[in-house]
Amino acid sequence: MSIRKEKKNASTVRSGNNREIIEKRPFDLWTDIDKMFDNFRTDFTNLFWPWNPGNELTTMIPTKTPPMNLADLGDRYEMYVEMPGIPKENINIEVTPNSIEISGQYEESKEDKGKNWLRRECSGMRYYRSLDFPEEVKSNDVDAEMKKGVLNIMLPKVKPRPEQKSKKVTIK
Repeated sequence: MSIRKEKKNASTVRSGNNREIIEKRPFDLWTDIDKMFDNFRTDFTNLFWPWNPGNELTTMIPTKTPPMNLADLGDRYEMYVEMPGIPKENINIEVTPNSIEISGQYEESKEDKGKNWLRRECSGMRYYRSLDFPEEVKSNDVDAEMKKGVLNIMLPKVKPRPEQKSKKVTIK
């Protein structure tokens, strides 16, 4: 492929065996590079997660890792996970004695037929988070509550330990 400068803001690209000349503007080249990286990301994802091939909804809705806070209160762990916009009915929590998996999804309805959309970027959202615990928890006694987009999970420990208090250290 050879590039020849013809105008100030344009270049021509010779491609393939038929030697056709295509005018490319710098913006078009950036668009092509963006498409190349998008294709790379899709191929890379499909390589390591092949159980979702061809699922349009999976590729259209990006998966986000929700921010969270985890506190060790001695006899239990207390976890706060931010999942705004996800109804509690669409949240799945799987707990084992050593780990937790949290997932949730929201899809925007497709029933908006009478509107003339100029731009549509909100198709839904999906969250996924997994975490291993340093100590075993009672997976049968876990409580969860959703308030204002924040998921609060209480995980009692199998062997409670006293809460660790911090001590202020003076610098000499």
